[in-house]
Amino acid sequence: MFGEKLKTNIDTDFLKIIAIISMFIDHIGMVFFPQYYIFRWIGRIAFPIFCYCMTVGVLYTNNVKSYILRLVIFAFISQPFYLLAFYYNNILGNIFKLNIFFTLILSFIGIWSFKEKKVILFIVINLLLITGYFDYGNLGLIFMLVFYIFRNKPIWGMFLYVIIHIPYFIVGNFQFGVGVQAFAIFALPLIYIKTNTGIRLPKMFFYIFYPAHLLLIFILRIIIGI
Repeated sequence: MFGEKLKTNIDTDFLKIIAIISMFIDHIGMVFFPQYYIFRWIGRIAFPIFCYCMTVGVLYTNNVKSYILRLVIFAFISQPFYLLAFYYNNILGNIFKLNIFFTLILSFIGIWSFKEKKVILFIVINLLLITGYFDYGNLGLIFMLVFYIFRNKPIWGMFLYVIIHIPYFIVGNFQFGVGVQAFAIFALPLIYIKTNTGIRLPKMFFYIFYPAHLLLIFILRIIIGI
C-alpha cells in the first residue's frame, strides 16, 4: 500500500522506535549529563523522524479529526509530566513552556491544510509556530513540507533536507564547531533509505511512551536529588 505513494522509507514503526530511543537519550543527557554533548547529538535525529512519520500519517490516515484529537489528548496528558521532568524546581516560572506534542499538532494541521489547499489556515498555523512558544518553531512544518512535496522525488527531498541544515553548521549553539541541530542531518539515511524490518507495535505504545518516560525522569530526579 505505502509503496504506491511513497518512495521514501515506509518502515514507520521501526523509525518511531529509533526516534523514541533517540529522544529518551537526549532527555537523559539534558537532565542528568548536560556536560556530555553526545546525548544531545543523538537526540537531534528524533524530531525530523517524528515529523516524517506524521507526514506519512497525513497521507494515509482515514480520519484526520481522530488523529488530531489523539495528539491533543496526549499533549495535555503529557504536559504536567513534562513540567515535572524538566522544571519541577520552578514549575510556575516555566508554566507556559509546552511539550513537543503541541509543536507536532500544529505542524500536522499545517501540512494537512497545505495538502487540502486551505491557504488561510496554513498561513495562520505557520504564524503561530513562528511567534508562539513552540519547540523548533516552524521547523517541523518545513520538514513536513519537504517530506510531503518531494515524497516521490527522494533525491530532491534529500537535497533540500541537507540545505535546511547548512545554517546550523555556521550558526547556533556551537559544539565542536557546529550548531547542535546540525546533527539532525543523521536522520536523513533513516528516512530516505528503505528498510523492511517487519516490526509492528501497538499504535498507542508510541503515544504512551512520551508521558511515561517523562514520569520516569522525574522519579529519577527525586531519587537522585537533582
